Amino acid sequence: MPTHIATDRRRILKGALGGVGLLALPRTSWAEVEPFQFGLTPVFLSNDLELLNHLRGYLTKKIGSPVELVTRRTYQEITALLVSGQIHSAWICGYPYVQYKADLDLVATPVWQGQPLYQSYLIAAAGRVVDDWHGLNGDVHAFSDPDSNSGFLVTRTLLAKNKLLPEAFFSRSFFTYGHRNVVRAVASGLAQSGSVDGYVYEVMRETDPDLIKQAKIVRKSEWLGFPPVASPKSLAGDPRVEALRQALVSMRDDSEGKKVLDLLRLDGFLATDPSLFDTIAAEVEIVRQFG
Repeated sequence: MPTHIATDRRRILKGALGGVGLLALPRTSWAEVEPFQFGLTPVFLSNDLELLNHLRGYLTKKIGSPVELVTRRTYQEITALLVSGQIHSAWICGYPYVQYKADLDLVATPVWQGQPLYQSYLIAAAGRVVDDWHGLNGDVHAFSDPDSNSGFLVTRTLLAKNKLLPEAFFSRSFFTYGHRNVVRAVASGLAQSGSVDGYVYEVMRETDPDLIKQAKIVRKSEWLGFPPVASPKSLAGDPRVEALRQALVSMRDDSEGKKVLDLLRLDGFLATDPSLFDTIAAEVEIVRQFG
């Protein structure tokens, strides 16, 4: 290796904290040592350390550089990092995806039970006598996150279609910042009803059956685009984003990838068209028009 190239590489590694020598190197050289940052929101079942370790290991192998899993408490925090290009990609929700569609590229969409779709559930305590969503009037209601499709927007849209606001229909509502927390709130009596991701709820039937037995489904929404993986348009030329897409789409064909899918209870990932999220975009418009 020529001496001047070796020297430049040493400079870039030594100056990582202070930025010494960054401008002297091609962007691709710095990308080789910069971790690929992959964001996770509360839609992800992120309290499983085994799952996180398998995911990090699989993506590191396929992308060819270290992978850092970035988690935050709210959707808004991860979305802000993603849109600004501070992280390379993230598994987000369909609601922030359609809100920031002009700034984001769709990388891949999970496939669950044979299709890249899921539903939002309205749930209530198991022993409660309630036949449909109208029976939830006056409840203390648990939402997941203000930027969640299944954990907020779907219910907000249902009410808007009926000329109602959440604060008029429910006696009180609050955000739990996690779909599992919505189920816990309803099961414990902290809330009388809740809005929750149907995929998370169904996975919890297997992973936490005793908790699920304390709740029941009052209403299921129409099928909607499953929470996707997206990347900022500003990083459209980064080869590692394409490597991520290929890693996700081929996950079912890899033994380590299959472990990740099995833990997630997913069939795989697909490269899907943005039109998959048109129904969620229509929800946003209904809420916007109602005010």
